[in-house]
Amino acid sequence: MTTIRRFCCDDLLKFANVNVDHLTETFSMAFYQTYMARWPDYCHVAEAPNGSIMGYILGKVEGHGENWHGHVTAVTVAPEYRRQQLAKKLMIILEDITEKTYNGYFVDLFVRASNVPAITMYQKLGYSVYRRVLRYYSGEEDGLDMRKAMPRDVHKKSMIPLKRAITPEELEYD
Repeated sequence: MTTIRRFCCDDLLKFANVNVDHLTETFSMAFYQTYMARWPDYCHVAEAPNGSIMGYILGKVEGHGENWHGHVTAVTVAPEYRRQQLAKKLMIILEDITEKTYNGYFVDLFVRASNVPAITMYQKLGYSVYRRVLRYYSGEEDGLDMRKAMPRDVHKKSMIPLKRAITPEELEYD
């Protein structure tokens, strides 16, 4: 039986198997610890019965006014545990927190333009491409900013795609 629970500091020593994929962004220990401290309700792991980490999601809430939203910083599943809908379950948790705890207008995420399997999964979950960010990943590969409106965004304004690509310098950060 898979257990989905909050990410804790001990997990930082057990999740290397999840980050082996070349499409998975990895971060410093301090980065993960900052997320666990500032947005603990947005940080979850899927744990196997043997205690190994099957996957995780990191996120945060950010923005102002109609840009108040949940953000998926990372969601990844270890190769041996894929095709079990774990990423979908983790995404639903983050969406529920955005809607019910923070009353956000939308959830967004960035994905490599070449990561077709992830883009397809996000589209099946109701996400659409809001904009392309040129050279977002390491100054080389474009990223897609994908969004899903939450119930608070009644008119789905957050989903209206931009008509042009932007550069990383044009992104709004909190």
